[in-house]
Amino acid sequence: MKLAPYPMIDLDLAAPLDRHPATVLPDWIDWNGHMNVGYYVVAFDKATDTLCQQFGCGWEYTRDKIGMTFVLEAHVTYDREVKEGDDLRITTQILDHDAKRLHFIHMMYHAKEGYLAATNELMLMNIDYNSRRSAPWPDFAMERIEKLAAAHAALPRPVQAGRLIGIKKK
Repeated sequence: MKLAPYPMIDLDLAAPLDRHPATVLPDWIDWNGHMNVGYYVVAFDKATDTLCQQFGCGWEYTRDKIGMTFVLEAHVTYDREVKEGDDLRITTQILDHDAKRLHFIHMMYHAKEGYLAATNELMLMNIDYNSRRSAPWPDFAMERIEKLAAAHAALPRPVQAGRLIGIKKK
């Protein structure tokens, strides 16, 4: 499919992509008085929606039964706590891509104080709507993914990207 059958937003080639603000909601707070670990993932998932809109694979992509995106793997780091009412800024950096997958990382910052609160590294797969199997990105999406990746290529790789979890043995 050369062109999307629905209107596309203007492509933002900012590096990193910085289009997703959020606010820590009262329901997101746990008994420790800060944002619960699960709601970090909720906030990051909304930022993934913002990214997918950039290359035309947002809600309309599934609504129109063209395709879907599935997360294959996710890694979250929790660097500093955020609390109810805190404004957040979530940036996104493309790390790599191929014909079917997109590897990227979100960085969550406290919007006013500027500190890094958390990261979320993801591997996203394009899925054919009917078969529910992996499929190459449509042409309209791949063209935009390649432009985003090129814009992000000069960014330094975040230290959180590619980390493994484990207890180091002495």
